[in-house]
Amino acid sequence: MHLSPAPRRTPSADPRRVVLRHAVLALLAALAFAVTSAGPARAADGDVTWTVRTAANGYGDDRSSFSYGVNPGSRVEDAMVVANRGKDTLTLALYTADGYTTEKGQLDLLTREKKSVGIGAWVRASKAVVRIAPGRTAEIPFTVAVPRDATPGDYVGGILTSLKQSDDTEGIAVDRRLGIRIKLRVSGALKPTLAVEDLHVDYHGTANPFGQGDATVTYTLHNTGNALLSAAQKVTLTGPFGTLETRAGKIAAAPELLPGERWKVTVPVSDVTPALRLTAKATVTPVITDAAGSTASLKPVEATTTGWAVPWTLVLLIAALLAGATAAYVLRRRSRARRRQREDARVQEAVEQALRDRAEQRA
Repeated sequence: MHLSPAPRRTPSADPRRVVLRHAVLALLAALAFAVTSAGPARAADGDVTWTVRTAANGYGDDRSSFSYGVNPGSRVEDAMVVANRGKDTLTLALYTADGYTTEKGQLDLLTREKKSVGIGAWVRASKAVVRIAPGRTAEIPFTVAVPRDATPGDYVGGILTSLKQSDDTEGIAVDRRLGIRIKLRVSGALKPTLAVEDLHVDYHGTANPFGQGDATVTYTLHNTGNALLSAAQKVTLTGPFGTLETRAGKIAAAPELLPGERWKVTVPVSDVTPALRLTAKATVTPVITDAAGSTASLKPVEATTTGWAVPWTLVLLIAALLAGATAAYVLRRRSRARRRQREDARVQEAVEQALRDRAEQRA
């Protein structure tokens, strides 16, 4: 796929723009390196417009990205075509970098100042800078040189064109980047494995003592293998002994994770019966893509955890009812005791009066 990064901005010498720079970078980081489904990638800023696409050669005539299956120690030669659609001559920098998955689930590339150890280190363009006249195109050859000691598995990165422009109104420099994704699969033992880590469940009750509440299930997907993996996901909640099962709604598939990457997942679950103890189960089915672009599902991975689901409103209601019943019982016992005491007092008084009356008669 073509990757169309948004502008990356760097600070000018004016310190008053530092805050603005950080805000812009935070926004652009989320937008950078967006993927288009087909056709040449295009960048435009006023009168500056250029496109990039894969070259037509033995690897194909209409590829959306660069993808190779390679052996350790092998070399691949290919090319990218850059076209100047604007009215002025363009001077573009060329470089390669390793890829990574952002928090938004998008592929991005390391910046030039960060060290690459895969694609960015193995792929080299024939030029570091290219000048293209208006309406003209330039084919940029590049070479992929895979080290002999490269470990088997998937590697993702990209080859980029970059145009730096100054923005006098904001006092910052704009780095517009446009590139194409490169994927390598180094031959050897492929071990596609995905782990579910840090599974946790939290129950959120309701004010209705007889109602159902909501729960939140969180976990982390960790690509522990050496292959690029996505995953289908399913979450279920059950009460004691597997009763009162509740299934989460449809969960979006995880983005493709590079080997070693982690992805945090938060799943809301509605209409959960507060059965005191909940068991949460996450079932994740890894999905791998082969060299031809076909996908295959692997053996599902499951993880379980437990958490409390106490209906506190109902508990408080029952406690209040029990307290009321206990108070009523105590009051009844006290009332009976007082009546008994009064009756005993009347009997005692009657006996004493009878004794006095008898004594008076004898006298």
